[in-house]
Amino acid sequence: MMSQTQTLGMTRSGMTQSGMTQSQGQTTNFSFGDYQIENFFDEMFAGDSQVRPGYGPFRQRVEQLTREELISRQHAAERALMSMGITFNVYSEGEGTERIMPIDIIPRIIESAEWNQLELGLVQRIKALNMFIDDVYNEQRILNDGVVPRDLIESSKCFLPPCIGLKPPKDIWCHITGTDLIRGDDGQFMVLEDNLRCPSGVSYMLENRELTKQTFPEVLAQTGVRPVSDYPTRLLQLLQYIADRPKPTVVVLTPGIYNSAYFEHSYLAQQMGVELVEASDLVVSGGYVKMRTTKGFQIVDVIYRRIDDTFLDPKTFNPDSLIGVPGIFDVYKKGRVALANAPGTGVADDKVIYAYVPRIIKYYLNEEPIIQNVKTYICREPEDCEYVLENIADLVVKEANEAGGYGMLIGPKATKEEHDAFREKIRANPRNYIAQPTISLSRVPCIVGGHAEGRHVDLRPYILYGDGVNVIPGGLTRVALRKGSLVVNSSQGGGGKDTWVLY
Repeated sequence: MMSQTQTLGMTRSGMTQSGMTQSQGQTTNFSFGDYQIENFFDEMFAGDSQVRPGYGPFRQRVEQLTREELISRQHAAERALMSMGITFNVYSEGEGTERIMPIDIIPRIIESAEWNQLELGLVQRIKALNMFIDDVYNEQRILNDGVVPRDLIESSKCFLPPCIGLKPPKDIWCHITGTDLIRGDDGQFMVLEDNLRCPSGVSYMLENRELTKQTFPEVLAQTGVRPVSDYPTRLLQLLQYIADRPKPTVVVLTPGIYNSAYFEHSYLAQQMGVELVEASDLVVSGGYVKMRTTKGFQIVDVIYRRIDDTFLDPKTFNPDSLIGVPGIFDVYKKGRVALANAPGTGVADDKVIYAYVPRIIKYYLNEEPIIQNVKTYICREPEDCEYVLENIADLVVKEANEAGGYGMLIGPKATKEEHDAFREKIRANPRNYIAQPTISLSRVPCIVGGHAEGRHVDLRPYILYGDGVNVIPGGLTRVALRKGSLVVNSSQGGGGKDTWVLY
């Protein structure tokens, strides 16, 4: 069995034992002088190697360190991740493999004015999507008016007919959202996809900030970075807000220790000071959801569920589910327990629905989108489908309901055989696929073998919808640590960076 240390060494691009040996004994200062910008939008450097204003104090401080000192801080951060047990599980190879989420200590910095505009766009998007979900399960005005095709909704795997007529507490469906943003060559942010079911990664955002405080305490203090550490408090306030009574009992429902994000479930429960429960800890009795305790059964008022919709209640959804609570959906419909996110929210997670979000915003808010979508081809539409089949080598093709970098073809990096295989999949089920141009994601410097190299990144801000829509200032910057890779998912060789939003 490979040790954790060996796994870490393989995960970090270029951070091999030989690379560390070469760095030892050097006393020259670390420098960005030989950093290659290339033909990508660079988050730290503008043209002619001019550092962007927000990075000025950071660059000045880092270049006062020797290469050895900076590499030592990088390895200290990695060791801290291991000691804290910040891990995720990967099942793609047929068996569970526990890994750390790699971190690169050079932060991604976003200046105040740019963030403020992003915040407005995210608030706009979440409000419109919440109205869309409510409409789909109730009046269906947007379907009757033909803005979104009815058959598109009814054929979605995430559309749940048992939720028709449902009204969640405070009329909020999408309480916690992780919206993936990218920058193209022009430097403009775009929405890549919406994650409204059980968005993960917020624990890495919080721990990356704690590690950065230890790594660059003086720079963080001098730069004026907005805090993210109050996320658990804000999350708890949201969960309490949707409860039916004062001083509610809140729990986090996890599928169990073998889930890929179990660390995050336990971390958030601990940070909020609430119980972490599995389905076996809960029971429906006397018309309420109750939790087993050493003092008997206790009524549960709010459940932050980290279980997908269809596994939540075997009586209503998937009868084979062993991780759900039988009867919980009926209790929810009667308003005796609140669930975050609401069942049925996943209908807006469908990647085909994503293509209609600009129309959804216009329909409900009568506004143009502040943050644009990536150009998207909808394979269920014959003209788009023909274009995708003919140009598949230049496109990124995605399955409608897959996540984590799975069910995806990156045309320019795929073989002819892979192109042909995906063509057959699209022809067999065009409803299940969309395609987008291959976008050269923006890059941020990373520490590789004692010097800085650019790696591609995206950004997942977290949005809480309770008593208003609250965008956490920053989010998880995911980075493709493999040279040249555009896949940032941790299960596919990606890692994370701290995201600094300036005042």
